Amino acid sequence: MSQAETDQQVLRIPPQAIEVEQAVLGALLLDSEAVAKAVESLEPGFFYRKSHQLIFEAMTALFEKNREIDLITLAEELNKRSALDDVGGNYYLAEVANSVPSSANIEYHLEIIKQKALSRRLIKDCEVIIQRAFDQNEEIDELLDFSEQQIFEISEKRLKKGFASINPILHQTFERIDKLYHSSRSGVTGVATGYKKLDELTAGFQPSDLIVLAGRPSMGKTAFALNIARNAAIDYGIPVGIFSLEMSSEALVLRLLCTESKVNQMSVRTGKLSKEEMSRLTDHVAKLMNAPIYIDDSPSLNVLELRAKARRLKAEHNIQMLIIDYLQLMEGTKAENRQQEITHISRSIKGIAKELDIPVLALSQLSRAVESRDRTKKPQLSDLRESGAIEQDADVVMFVYRPEYYQIMEFEDTGMSTHNMCEIMIGKQRNGPTGNTRLTFLKEYGKFGDPDLSYDSGVLSPAEF
Repeated sequence: MSQAETDQQVLRIPPQAIEVEQAVLGALLLDSEAVAKAVESLEPGFFYRKSHQLIFEAMTALFEKNREIDLITLAEELNKRSALDDVGGNYYLAEVANSVPSSANIEYHLEIIKQKALSRRLIKDCEVIIQRAFDQNEEIDELLDFSEQQIFEISEKRLKKGFASINPILHQTFERIDKLYHSSRSGVTGVATGYKKLDELTAGFQPSDLIVLAGRPSMGKTAFALNIARNAAIDYGIPVGIFSLEMSSEALVLRLLCTESKVNQMSVRTGKLSKEEMSRLTDHVAKLMNAPIYIDDSPSLNVLELRAKARRLKAEHNIQMLIIDYLQLMEGTKAENRQQEITHISRSIKGIAKELDIPVLALSQLSRAVESRDRTKKPQLSDLRESGAIEQDADVVMFVYRPEYYQIMEFEDTGMSTHNMCEIMIGKQRNGPTGNTRLTFLKEYGKFGDPDLSYDSGVLSPAEF
């Protein structure tokens, strides 16, 4: 590096916009209504110049006291704080007041200050990260966790939204209703699961919803999620993204292929296939090959990585649904306990669903409390493992329940055989009813289907589970 380049590095000035800062403070002296917008959007530290930080702190104090903000009251407040001389006295306050003719561009100017402040914060945090990275005694896992947390905090500040008038929201909402009225006669307004009763109960998986699919091991959570992905992608042409933290992408595709061709998974694993089975597998490869399904099998995925990859999938392939298998295998930020970590993960996934405006289907384990129950082993909302935040954040909570696994051979209400049957139980639906539907489940193929004999469980309340 040349001396000139070195000098340029040393003299590099952090991102800032002094004139814009003056314009904002001047606008706040002109328009009392603009103060509320500024207090909501900015923090004193967002201003680059120290004198501007002190002036904004004084304005915020006056705003909190419900006092008018003008040159006299502002000078008085700064004087009380022994800060009037530090900001340049009454002369500089007058200069600030005359720096802008009106508050017309206040929102645009607020955004500039915020962006510059976040850029400075990013530079500062990266400098700390670089310094720690040079430390030979630094634990790399701790540094990566620290780095993730710092970047995530900056991202959260950037994504914060303020109030919006009901007018444009109402217009957008009615446009959606009108579109659904003229285009949908099936009652499915979201991503169809491909199962009639389930789609009737949910109207499909809705944009921005977090759907939690929970169950004990061996209930068929992954198989059911793959069936939904297959139905959406192949039957309806909907692009689906899958994050598989438990199984490799090859294992998932093998399952999909066996489900599609109705070939026993164990036969494929052992290679003991008949000519007919091999022919069926070959015939269905082409169908799956063209399916808009995108799989990421990175282990130990954290929230920051998930968000970045999901954004890229949305931008490059316009995915309309995301599946995460499964929630408890994700890594969160360091917290006092695992419950707080899961809370952070759950809320972040809900945030991703809202940001991308797509349904996110997140698989979740259930606690062992299910196994200790007498008679039926039906899961409940309280069984969601490690955090009540999962139930709170989820828009829909579904359980996969197979009575046959527990040697329960008949359904209590109908006396029908439970052989090759499972129950999908909706324990929570924020914008719809709860209820049950029964599906066939051919475990050897990992295939779910609507039973030939229709079953209508009616609408239930959560207390009935």
